[in-house]
Amino acid sequence: MRLYLASTSPARLSVLRGAGIEPVCLAPDVDEEAAVAERESELGRPLTAPELTQHLGRLKAEDVVRRHGDRIDGLVLGGDSMFLLDGEILGKPHLPGVALDRAKRHRGRTGVLHSGHWLVDCTGGAVRGAAGAVDTARVMLSADLGDAELEAYVGTGEPLELAGGFAIDGLAGAFIERIEGAPSCVIGLSLPALRRLVIGLGHEYPSLWDGEARVDRRGEEAT
Repeated sequence: MRLYLASTSPARLSVLRGAGIEPVCLAPDVDEEAAVAERESELGRPLTAPELTQHLGRLKAEDVVRRHGDRIDGLVLGGDSMFLLDGEILGKPHLPGVALDRAKRHRGRTGVLHSGHWLVDCTGGAVRGAAGAVDTARVMLSADLGDAELEAYVGTGEPLELAGGFAIDGLAGAFIERIEGAPSCVIGLSLPALRRLVIGLGHEYPSLWDGEARVDRRGEEAT
């Protein structure tokens, strides 16, 4: 069964490929700021971080279904992630100075990463159902990290476009002291949450595995 990923995130694609799933990536077109403002106006209150991630994940999945539904036969996954430290949402730092300040704040402490998911069942070419879930992981940055190490990391440019300003599957992997929760959740897509959503919609999770990818992986291990 084909999985359609409503995202062009290299990190989410990498998580799925590592799990034996080769998705079709379709970029969503969502004005996130306007969408959040509209939803908060409807509720009469600010959205919590978990609510934000699931709401944006849902909008992304539904946008892809709306614009590409005529060529979709499978499951459509939308997602969003947010990192919090001291209850403050820390988005992509963009600037080196911002990334460095956040890394120093996070050093020796634990931040919280929320990953929201929305899965739409479009098997047979028609919308048959949908479900959402939010998974949460806690990430502790090593207390003994020196300023020079953090400056060197920021200097690579890796953290500038990452929520929270670090990548556990990249250069910052050596800086992470402990993770509580699914490691894939920290990267931006919780595989355990995806599995539960797939089963909840009446499908078997192994049906998403790509046979050719598994054969290739076995071949690589054999050599």
